[in-house]
Order: sequence, then C-alpha cells, then structure tokens
Amino acid sequence: MKEYRLETPRLRLRRMKASDLDQLLGIFGDPKVMASFDSAPFERKQMAAWLQRNLAHQEKHGYGLFSVILKSTNELIGDCGLEHMEVEGDLATELGYDFRSDHWNQGYAPEAAKAVREFAFHELGLPSLISLIRVGNQASRRVAEKIGMQLIEEIVMNEISYWKFGIDR
Repeated sequence: MKEYRLETPRLRLRRMKASDLDQLLGIFGDPKVMASFDSAPFERKQMAAWLQRNLAHQEKHGYGLFSVILKSTNELIGDCGLEHMEVEGDLATELGYDFRSDHWNQGYAPEAAKAVREFAFHELGLPSLISLIRVGNQASRRVAEKIGMQLIEEIVMNEISYWKFGIDR
C-alpha cells in the first residue's frame, strides 16, 4: 500500500497506526470534544474499536483518516482525512476532522482539511467530497466553509440531524 504523507507549514499528516491509540484517546476521551458528537467520552475499548475500523478502512481503500502531528512539538493533536460511506443511498467520500480541545481556534483544522481536500482531488482524483456536521456545531461548519465547502442540505441519519456540506473538484 502506498504511504501517503501530507505536509502544511505547521502540520504533518501521516497514516494512522495502531500505536496512536493512547494519543487518540486524548482527543476522544475529552468531554469537550465528545460534546460535539453528543456522546460520552470514549473509554479505551471504544477507542480501540474506532481505531481498528479506521485501520480496516485504510487497508481496504489505501487511505483513511490521517494522524495530524504538530511539527513544532511532534505531538499528535488530531485526525483529518477521508472515509467512504453511504449517505442517503449514494456512495460518498467524507472529509472529516477531530482535534484536541487544547488546540482548537488556532487554525489547525482548516489547515489540515485544506491539505486533505487537495490530496483527494489532485492525488486521488476524487470528483467530490462531503462533510457531515451535526446541526449546531458551528466550529466544524466554519472549517468546512473555510475550505470552500457549501451547505447542500440538512439530513437525518440514525436519528441524528446533520448539515451536509459538499465541494466538487
């Protein structure tokens, strides 16, 4: 499998690894982060299952969510990447992102998301991307808008309301 690495001025995005578990738990075990999912913080077992699902996606498609590393400290501060999914009966590729709450409001999410958008369109040749954002999550909405995505519609999946944002190549 090809090893994709993306770089921005402040960030390095690399393939997620099983050894990222503890650092990812620092994101998904944070009540502030999980409030945007209307969910309780992950326990280690839940984090391991989430990580395994992403590693399987990477194995199947050749890419998935990247671990986002802050160059200045070499810390894993988030994830950002692509996930194939079915949305309202259609196959789509979602651009998603999650960051440690102590790194919010510093421009890291749009910086990483823009790099992933460029990777998706220019390296992978994908025709379009979507982002599903829980209705009310204004911070994630701003990230989507900053990278050129536009609100397409509001949808309900699994009894949860989402804003569906999209962008074409």
